[in-house]
Amino acid sequence: MHILWLKTELLHPVDKGGRIRTYNMLRELKREHRVTYLTLDDGAAAPDAAARALEYCDELVRVPFRTRPKRSAGFYGELLANLVSPLPYAIAKYRSPAMRAKVESLVARGDVDVLVCDFLFPSINVPDGLPCPTVLFQHNVEAMIWRRHHEVATHPAKRAYMAEQWRRMEAFEAAECRRFDHVVAVSEQDRELFERDYGVTSASSVPTGVDVHYFEPPAGARRSAHELVFTGSMDWLPNEDAILWFAEAILPRVRAAVPEATLTVVGRHPTPAVVALGERDPAVTVTGGVPDVRPYLSRAAAFVVPIRIGGGTRLKIYEAMAMEAPVVSTTVGAEGLPVAPDSDCLIADDPEAFAAAVVALLRDPARARALGAQGARTVRENFSWERVAERFAESCLAARPVTA
Repeated sequence: MHILWLKTELLHPVDKGGRIRTYNMLRELKREHRVTYLTLDDGAAAPDAAARALEYCDELVRVPFRTRPKRSAGFYGELLANLVSPLPYAIAKYRSPAMRAKVESLVARGDVDVLVCDFLFPSINVPDGLPCPTVLFQHNVEAMIWRRHHEVATHPAKRAYMAEQWRRMEAFEAAECRRFDHVVAVSEQDRELFERDYGVTSASSVPTGVDVHYFEPPAGARRSAHELVFTGSMDWLPNEDAILWFAEAILPRVRAAVPEATLTVVGRHPTPAVVALGERDPAVTVTGGVPDVRPYLSRAAAFVVPIRIGGGTRLKIYEAMAMEAPVVSTTVGAEGLPVAPDSDCLIADDPEAFAAAVVALLRDPARARALGAQGARTVRENFSWERVAERFAESCLAARPVTA
């Protein structure tokens, strides 16, 4: 099968959830199928990103593209211009006539068996009426993310802006999901939502995976008695919201019971608000980007996922579980993952309950070890990338027209 894969970025560095999922999926698919990777390229990827693309594709096609840096004058200008657009800003910013033309020319060669649009964002550049089946790979329900941004916003202007972006995203996402021949979701919950709320008639779910060979605790690793760890791209709003909420509402409750408790925030591009946490509280360490998250996961007394906003599934949870770290998450944080609460991880949603769950693990290391060991068994037996890629290929084949 020849797969034409559309993306808005090169994958290196492989340092955030969407890239990790795509990279591992494609690396496995490439073993059995031919992959042409068509992407926008704004020059922001790692210097070796183009050379390393052959790790996950057979052919790389780049379309030059320019994005505005966040918080720049051009960025705010685009936000103002978007006020009169029917499209959400997160979609409109990726419009590229050059990418649309390249899709048409690649498909016109006649050897593409299926086009996969990775995330909703590049779909704006996919023409109607292509001669090959089209698959929309939905890592999240994008409208749900914006709805939750609206729900947690406190400033009236921000709340109103998020409400409008939510409305636009929901309308665009629903139309795109119906426009593609098949939708692949990352959880059964998301698949059901696409069918129920968007009227999608052809959809499947492919679970999140983890590299069970890479994420394995080293022999003799010893866990910290009091260190809490969070990992994630810290310029992603749901992660920023999560850690600011944890530091304000949950960590003080944990430290009231366990004064030695500390928090380590691991992830690329921390926002000024996240950096400030570490500057004003000696119990909080903000590392920024790191070359390897495994040392942090292997020593964590507990891995915390206090996410209140988001959709799709959190790769970070499976990575922590594979490293045998005991996990405490909100319901939203673990949403879409087929994990058993109280067996694979602990679930708590309000600050008091979340803090109590963390404190229970800090005070009972035997329980923490048992929780970590069971979580590791669950992901190793069910969610390797090899198995996940097989299911994704089956979904692509399902989107192909039946021939006599």
